[in-house]
Amino acid sequence: MSADGGRRIPPASLTRLTIYLRALNSLLAEGIERVSSEVLADAAGVNSPILRKDLSYLGSYGTRGVGYDVQYLNRQISTALGLTLDWRVAIIGVGNLGRALAGYSGFASRGFEIVALVDADRMVVGSEVGWLRVSAVDDLETVLERTRANMAVLAVPAPVAQQLCDRLVASGITSILSFAPVVLQVPPHVQLRKVDMSTELQILAYHAQRAQDAVIESITDARSAQ
Repeated sequence: MSADGGRRIPPASLTRLTIYLRALNSLLAEGIERVSSEVLADAAGVNSPILRKDLSYLGSYGTRGVGYDVQYLNRQISTALGLTLDWRVAIIGVGNLGRALAGYSGFASRGFEIVALVDADRMVVGSEVGWLRVSAVDDLETVLERTRANMAVLAVPAPVAQQLCDRLVASGITSILSFAPVVLQVPPHVQLRKVDMSTELQILAYHAQRAQDAVIESITDARSAQ
């Protein structure tokens, strides 16, 4: 992704921008109009130099001694992230995860409108989730065209994920978020983000084990020193 001046935003900075935006939204909700780099950095869990470096990709440095205009910075980051555009999302797979995603109210407040729900299960097709009726996967291309979806979420089993991904790409979808537990292949022009919850839990388990081992080691050392 590029900022206004054409400079590419590094992936790590891009991730932190989403965190800054969340903090700014909280400040706006509290009626706060200005914020210092120190306060914003603390709210985002980073230090001030990193914050200022990240925001420099947007051409925004704030005013020394005054800080950042919360609403203006919120708008800058939203524009850089593409959140001022019209994002119409189709969710493919309406199992437990798909239903939970469809019912999440936070999407709309962040500029993402769920416009279509698609599933292969005949017992699910035709049912309603919120205000949307679930369409049949056989009609995927027609549904995408009718709803003008330009982003898709894949919440389907691994064996069918690649086939459905290919159909999405062939229909012109170039932004896909996949929860399928499989590595998907897409053309270079397609942006694919993968969320693997089992992998994230395994990483958490690794760090938790290391922390536990460190505690045991410190207790053992303390007893040996007695």
